[in-house]
Amino acid sequence: MSNSMGIASAFVLSSLILSPMAMAEESQSFVAQNAARAQAFEQYQAEVMAKAQDATQAPQAATSKVQAAEKDS
Repeated sequence: MSNSMGIASAFVLSSLILSPMAMAEESQSFVAQNAARAQAFEQYQAEVMAKAQDATQAPQAATSKVQAAEKDS
């Protein structure tokens, strides 16, 4: 009897603790914050990709200039 009461009380407490989290997903502020985070992440990802492309293009440009100089001489 004591064991089943302990399990029942744990279930009730966990549902009371987790219910605000479940309701938060439906609130407008949660949706707005989630959209802002997604937009910030996409912007950051675009910046990282641009930097990576610049980093790969810069050595290639330097290499082609060196090769052009070697051909001229």
